Amino acid sequence: MAFREIVTKAVIGKGKKQFVDQLSLKTSNSPTTVLGCWVINHSFSGSKIGNRVRIEGSYDINVWYSYDNDTKTEVLKETHPYQETITITGNDPDSSEEEIIVRSLDGPSCMKAEIVADGISCTVEKTLGIELVGDTKVRINVDEETDESWDEIIDSEESIEQAIDQEVTEDYLNTNSEESQEE
Repeated sequence: MAFREIVTKAVIGKGKKQFVDQLSLKTSNSPTTVLGCWVINHSFSGSKIGNRVRIEGSYDINVWYSYDNDTKTEVLKETHPYQETITITGNDPDSSEEEIIVRSLDGPSCMKAEIVADGISCTVEKTLGIELVGDTKVRINVDEETDESWDEIIDSEESIEQAIDQEVTEDYLNTNSEESQEE
C-alpha cells in the first residue's frame, strides 16, 4: 500500500455561540407603552487571537413607543457596538495563514422590550458562527498496480481516410451507367 498527501484548503476550525445583550435605552419622554422593537444594519468582522476569534460589530436598534398617556409616539434609534469572543475547536493556535469567515447564524433580534424607570430595557439575542479556512493535508491510499491493460485507440482521421480509399470507386459514374443500360 502506498499513500499520497494532497495539500488543499479546508475548514480547519469552527465554532458558534449565542449571545444576549441587555440594553438600557434612555428616552426623551416618559414612555407609556412599547409599541415595537426591531434591529437593523447588522455588520461585523473577525480577527484571530490564539485559539479564539474576536468579533467586532454593531447593529441599530429602533424602539417605537408611546408617551403622554398613549397620545403621542416616537421612535428611539441607537447604534449598539459590540465585541464578542468565540473559542475555536479543532484548530492549531500557532497557524496564522487562515481566512476567517464570520456568519450571523441567527441575526440580532429583540426578544423583550419593557419600560423601566429611566427609559426602556431591551433584550437582544444573536447567534454568531465562525469558520477558519486554511491549508491542510489529506492522506489517501494509492493503488500502484502498473500492469493495467490499455485499449489501443486508432486515430479517427486515419481510419476515415482508409474507409474512403476502400469504399470509393473511382469509376463510379461509368459503372452506374453500364448497370443502367443492362436493365
